[in-house]
Amino acid sequence: MSENQQSPLDWLSSALKQLEEQGLSRQRRVRSGPQQPKVTFAGRSVTHFGSNDYLDLANDPRIVHAVCTAVERDGWGAAASPLISGHTEQHAAFAEALARFERTDAAVLFGSGFAANVGTIPAIVGPDDFIFADQKNHASLIDGCRLSGATIAIYRHGDVEHLETLLQQATPKGKKLIVTDSLFSMDGDFAPLVEIASLREQFGCMLLIDEAHATGVFGENGRGVAEKMGVESAIDIKIGTLSKALAGSGGFVCGRQTLIDWLANRARSYVFSTSPPAASIAAAAAALEIIRQEPERRKIVFRRANALRKTLHDLGFNTGQSESHILPLYIGSTDRVLDVSQQLLESGFFIPAIRPPSVPAGECLLRLSLSYGHDETTLAKLIETLSRLSVKAAV
Repeated sequence: MSENQQSPLDWLSSALKQLEEQGLSRQRRVRSGPQQPKVTFAGRSVTHFGSNDYLDLANDPRIVHAVCTAVERDGWGAAASPLISGHTEQHAAFAEALARFERTDAAVLFGSGFAANVGTIPAIVGPDDFIFADQKNHASLIDGCRLSGATIAIYRHGDVEHLETLLQQATPKGKKLIVTDSLFSMDGDFAPLVEIASLREQFGCMLLIDEAHATGVFGENGRGVAEKMGVESAIDIKIGTLSKALAGSGGFVCGRQTLIDWLANRARSYVFSTSPPAASIAAAAAALEIIRQEPERRKIVFRRANALRKTLHDLGFNTGQSESHILPLYIGSTDRVLDVSQQLLESGFFIPAIRPPSVPAGECLLRLSLSYGHDETTLAKLIETLSRLSVKAAV
């Protein structure tokens, strides 16, 4: 192609420029060293509040040992899809352990939580069926709903009365599926699962929840929000991830045996993807065992989150309806949230600025993720820094 000849991709330059002008352009940060409460970006060491490593397990020596042992035993890549030869003894053993932990018949492992959602939903419902989805569901749930071809009804965030109205208006034909996150990853609030479970029974729906940000952190045994709220028996399809509190990589679905058998045959992101490396699954297995043996980790995270949220309220910050270790600091405009995030970075704290399309326009926020590794001294320093910015940051 000559220097002056046009390319079919020339439109990208103007599209990227438009993103930059709107304050929506993103650049990947290069991190040096391990995932810890202290990380290094571009040579600058900062306290990290942008991680999903909620229980501070990413660098736990027990997990590192499990990975090294698995690599020595099994090598690295699985080299095939699970239905060909990629389903190792490590995968099978962990799926059984996960099912026991979740108190379900069985579990199936995916390469990511995103893959679990976009594979599961289209395998369960199709063009003749109906989906009822929370307005603030994660992008992977949204994409899974769209890929299914089902009729989608969006109910206002957490609004069970609106959900009930939509269920009443649906035709009696076809399967009905309610889809919701259990803990919303940007707002840090819970879905009203008790009320949703009641509607499931009333209207004969299937109920799918994504516990990605709750597994390991909530519930007496760490099974998530459904356990915390006492509605596990009403959950037909439970999806989770190995990349948040379990500090690894991958996703899973658990439920009755017939569900798992069906997904193993019909979830395209499972059937047509190479299995995760056995060493990655070994890491998740080690993390799951730590979660079982050390419940104090989640209790400490929850206690510190409650104390921090109260202090933030006292400083004038708006944390919305957050009830969890995810604390949004609502700022408003794109320019404003980027400015406050940069001020925090210069003060030694990385708290990511969340902008559209992750949140609606005008609802930009700083997403503060609390980890077990954030001790009292660290939180006191954060509070002192935020207090100096409260006039600029408060809504």
